[in-house]
Amino acid sequence: MEHGSFQDESQATFSLTDEDHTLANSLRYTLNQDPRVTFCGYSIPHPSDARVNIRVQTTGVPARDVLKDSCQDLMLVCQHVRSTVDQAVMEFKNKQWVESMNIK
Repeated sequence: MEHGSFQDESQATFSLTDEDHTLANSLRYTLNQDPRVTFCGYSIPHPSDARVNIRVQTTGVPARDVLKDSCQDLMLVCQHVRSTVDQAVMEFKNKQWVESMNIK
């Protein structure tokens, strides 16, 4: 859900339900890496409410587009991390298997 001025699409506050610091802080970091972003921050209105509000202000590009791009970038980072971990686990298991075959 988006709140903000309809005349100025370069700034908006997005409310994400069923989310917490994990996603919000990751998105904040990713958004702040984008040169189109002039300000980004998030808040959690109340600890018992599973909701985060993310404020995005840009150089003029619609904030919605920048948030969407950042979500896609974050997804790619997560896919890379997952792939790297899976590869490391596979290599470790293969090494363990080879070592167990060489027991004398």
